[in-house]
Amino acid sequence: MFTKKILLTLCTFLIGLAAFSQTDTAKKSKYDPHPLFTPLFYPSAVNEYRAGDGEPGPKYWQNRANYQINVSLDDQTDEITGSVTITYTNNSPHILPFVWLYVEQNLYDNSSRGQAKTPATGRSRYGDVNTKFKGGYKINSVKIISGAATAASSISVSPVISDTRMQLILPKALAANGGTIKIKIDYAYTVPKYGSDRTGILTTNNGNVYAIAQWYPRMCVFDDIEGWNTLPYLGASEFYLEYGDYDFTINAPANHIVVASGELQNPAEVLTASQLTHLAQARVSDKTVTIRSAAEVNDPSSRPQKARLTWHYKITNARDVAWASSKSFIWDAARMNLPSGRKALAMSVYPDESKGDSAWGRATEYTKGSIENYSKRWFEYPYNTATNVASNVGGMEYPSIVFCGSNSKMGNLFGVTDHEFGHTWFPMVVGSNERKYGWMDEGFNTFINTLSGDDFNKGEYRSNQKLNDAVYKFIFGDGSEAIMNTPDAMKERNIGVALYFKPGYALGLLRNEILGPERFDYAFRTYIKRWAFKHPSPFDFFRTMENVAGEDLGWFWKSMFLENYKLDQAIKDVKYVKDDPANGALVTVDNLEQMAMPVYLQYETVSGKKDIVKVPVEVWQNNISWIIKLNTTEKIKTVTIDPGKVFPDINYGNNKWSE
Repeated sequence: MFTKKILLTLCTFLIGLAAFSQTDTAKKSKYDPHPLFTPLFYPSAVNEYRAGDGEPGPKYWQNRANYQINVSLDDQTDEITGSVTITYTNNSPHILPFVWLYVEQNLYDNSSRGQAKTPATGRSRYGDVNTKFKGGYKINSVKIISGAATAASSISVSPVISDTRMQLILPKALAANGGTIKIKIDYAYTVPKYGSDRTGILTTNNGNVYAIAQWYPRMCVFDDIEGWNTLPYLGASEFYLEYGDYDFTINAPANHIVVASGELQNPAEVLTASQLTHLAQARVSDKTVTIRSAAEVNDPSSRPQKARLTWHYKITNARDVAWASSKSFIWDAARMNLPSGRKALAMSVYPDESKGDSAWGRATEYTKGSIENYSKRWFEYPYNTATNVASNVGGMEYPSIVFCGSNSKMGNLFGVTDHEFGHTWFPMVVGSNERKYGWMDEGFNTFINTLSGDDFNKGEYRSNQKLNDAVYKFIFGDGSEAIMNTPDAMKERNIGVALYFKPGYALGLLRNEILGPERFDYAFRTYIKRWAFKHPSPFDFFRTMENVAGEDLGWFWKSMFLENYKLDQAIKDVKYVKDDPANGALVTVDNLEQMAMPVYLQYETVSGKKDIVKVPVEVWQNNISWIIKLNTTEKIKTVTIDPGKVFPDINYGNNKWSE
C-alpha cells in the first residue's frame, strides 16, 4: 500500500512536470536559475590575512617602499637624469632572495611588448606604431646599500631587465617580518612627447609643459595573494603600487614653475616675494587667488634671477608621485575646507591658451568643489594639496596632482577634473590592483562621479541623461566584454564600457534599486575605511558589501561583474481573474536571458488610475516565468515593465502590453 502511494504520487508529479516543461519551452527562454543563484564561492581564500566578512585579517600584512629621488630636467633635450634610493621593508612572513621593480619608461622603447601590441594600422591611445621615438630607461648603476650610504657600504648588482620589469638578485636574502634593504639606482630617460596619455610634453606659445609620470624605477607589489605582481606595463592597464613616504627634488630652469605631489618644502628659495604673499592669501581664501598671472608669464621679474632652481617636495603614505614643469604656467589657488576642520590647498597651473572663465580660470574652483564633496560623502581627503595641471594628457591621476586636457572647457573641464581627483579615493586611498582589475578604480570612480554633478554649485553640471535599451544593448550586447577581464586583454573600444561605465552603472543600480542609499552608502564607506592604504581584492569588496549591507549578492556579482549576462524581461500575457476585471488581473512575466533583476510593473486602468508593483529578485530563484496579481476592479489599459528604465533590459519592445 505504501509503495503504491509513492508510485501514484511520482506519476502525478511527472505528469505535472511534463506540463510545466511544455509551458516553459514555449517561452524560448535562455534563463537557467541555477548558475545564477547557486551559492557563490569566492576563489580568493579566507585566512588570517583576509577575513570572510571582507575586512583585513588579524595578520594582514603588506610591504612598504620609501623613496628619496633627486632628478634634473633638461628642457633643451627633454632628458631627465638622477637617482632614486628606495628603502624597502619586507613585512611578509617570507624571506625574499630577490626583488622585482618596474621600469615603466621602457614601454616607450620601440621594441617593447606594448609597442608590439599597438595596431599596425596606426595609433591608439596607448601607443603609435609609426613613432620614431626610442625611449626607455638608461640604468647607469644599481647598488644595494647597507648602513650609511657610502661607496664602502654598497654592493653593485647587475639587474635583469625584462621589458618593463627589473629583477635584482640580492647578495643576501631579505629577512621576513620587517627586514629592510636600500636600493640606489642612477638612471636617465628622455620624456616622450605623448606617453600613453599618462605623461608627455605640451607645446605652447610660451614654452613646453612637461607632465612627468612613471619617472623613477619603483617596487612591484609582493602580496599575500600572488606573491610578486609583475605583469608587464603595456599601456592600457594601469598600476599596482606599494605605499610609502616620498622625499624628492627636481632641478629645473629657474624660469620654470614646478608643481608636484605633496607639499613644497622650500618656497622661499624658488618663489618671488609676491608669489609667497599670494600663496599665503590663497591658504585662507575660499575664492580663487592668482599666484602668477598671465601678464607675468613673460615677465622675468616673476621668477628668481638664477639659471636653475631645485624644488623640494614631500608626501607621506602615498603610492606614487608625479610632477609638472613649465615656464608658461599661470598659477592660482584656493583653500579647501575638510570635514575634520583641516584645511588644504587647491591649485591649478595652465598656459595662456587655456585661461578664461569658461576654461581653466575655474579649474581651481572645480578642484576644490570635487575634493570637498567626496570628503563629505566618503572619506576625508588625505593630502594637504591638490594640483590640477593643463597638459597634453587627456586625463590622468596621481596622488595630490592630476593632468587634464589643456583644451577642456566648462562641463568637460569640470567632468575630467572631478573624475581625476575622484581617483584620490580609488586607487590612491584604496590601493587596488589596477593592472588586473581596472574596474576597481575606474568603475568605482565613475560611480562616485555620477553623484557629484548634483552636488557641485547647486547642480550646475547635473546630468539629465536617461538610459534606454539602445544604451543597454551597447553595454551588454554580444560585442561587450566582462568587467573582470584585465584592461590589456580587452579590445580598446571596450575599455570605456567595461572598466568605467558598466561597473559605475552597476554600483548605481545596487545603490538605488537593490540595497537603497542608506545601506549601500554605509557599506561603501566601510569598504573604503577598512581598506584605506591597503590592497583589497575584488572579493574583499564583494564580501564587505554583503556583510555590511546584510544581503547575499552573489546573483548580482555574477550578473554584472563575473559574467557577461544580459537582461530581457517580457510581458507574456495579461488575463483577468475568472475573466472578470472586478476580480483583478494576472500578468505573466518571462525572464528570457540569463540575468535576473527585480520586476517593477506599472499599470494604468481605463479610468486613468496608475500604480506600480515591485517584485523581488527572489522570484527568479526557481522560476523562468512569474505571475503577478494586480488588485484592480476595472479593465487594464496598459502594463509596463520598468517604466523608468532603471534596469539594463536589452529589449524594451516586449516590456509593454496594451489592451
